[in-house]
Amino acid sequence: MGEGGRKATGSGMWETAEVRAAVQAAETLALENLERVLDAFRAERLAQSDLAGSEGYGYGDAGRAKLERVYARLMGTDAALVRPQFVSGTHALAAMVRAVVRPGQHLVLAGPVYDTLVPLLDPDSRHPLSLRAAGVRITAVPADDAGLDAAAWQQALADAPDWVYLQRSRGYQRRPSWDPAYLRRLIREAHRAGALVLVDNCYGEFTDTTEPGHWGADLLAGSLLKNPGGGLAPTGGYVAGRARWVEQVADSFYAPGLGGEVGPTGPYLKTFWQGLFYGPHAVAEALAGAILAGAVLLDAGLEVDPEPTAWPRADIVWRVTLDSREALLEAARAVQEVSPVDSHVRPEPWAMPGYRDPVVMAAGGFVPGGSLELSADAPLAPPWRLYLQGGVMRQHVLLAAWRIRARLGR
Repeated sequence: MGEGGRKATGSGMWETAEVRAAVQAAETLALENLERVLDAFRAERLAQSDLAGSEGYGYGDAGRAKLERVYARLMGTDAALVRPQFVSGTHALAAMVRAVVRPGQHLVLAGPVYDTLVPLLDPDSRHPLSLRAAGVRITAVPADDAGLDAAAWQQALADAPDWVYLQRSRGYQRRPSWDPAYLRRLIREAHRAGALVLVDNCYGEFTDTTEPGHWGADLLAGSLLKNPGGGLAPTGGYVAGRARWVEQVADSFYAPGLGGEVGPTGPYLKTFWQGLFYGPHAVAEALAGAILAGAVLLDAGLEVDPEPTAWPRADIVWRVTLDSREALLEAARAVQEVSPVDSHVRPEPWAMPGYRDPVVMAAGGFVPGGSLELSADAPLAPPWRLYLQGGVMRQHVLLAAWRIRARLGR
């Protein structure tokens, strides 16, 4: 790439005062969230001896217990379960939902869910282990660019739901990712209807100085391969919320009566602590990278969402719309070419398990599936939208944008 990629930026008119102001806002956010993390570490008196981890059953893992209290503080909840045995966000979310939503209850989905959760949560799912098969009544509320269908939402709430499920990030949906103000409103309305609230917090941690527990969520879950892992955690996930429900998740995940008392952290505990420390900075770098790279691609005449100068941001995901299938594949390959690992690999669409359409993925980070490292993916279906997330250094995201422009001849 070298000079060829950089020359694609032209005169640099993309770097406006508004863009610089948005980047400055991301830097301020990092400072405030780092202070929150350090305050929580200090309150729990993190010591060198807490980093060792545990083996076997994992009984008496003091460092794990402290880490879970820190997560509870940061998420605004009573308790948390932070474990390497959760292998992904989908796994943590599925464990959360299956533990608390019981047969005969009514679950409302506030908007479509991420593709990998469709087998479990979709009201029409034919999977033998779906909630539908377990006797849970599910109502899916449609959503579009403006948010939830207001009439359908109110009708669903009037039908006495036991649980409401909210997804913070949009996934491959038309609707935008939902910011704290909108989620606060939905949570408040769900509670007024007598429902408890579950939140998919993936991609959203540290994009605000508060988290869903502060907004009233009863239970939430996420992945350490994303924001709170700081780009360092090689596995893991978390569930946080009211103590009663977290304990029920632990009993379901391990065994009734054992719950959170077991669960070895092995060699991962130090990395979990260190990743959480780096998390606010890495998330802010991903946000700054999205702002700068989005401005570069907007300057090239491409549609970028959210707008580069939009602030605040609800998550670390953004998308660029391409003109054709071929242009989409070229953009994905540009991201792969600037990856530190497997830059020589040529991304091709494939029928990825859990997705409706063939998916092309560009991912060359140090942790497979680590979505806080720069990656990009897209369903191979119109409109031709490439979804980008992460980037622990803003410069890396900017290099990807320059490479996309060069490959597209813009």
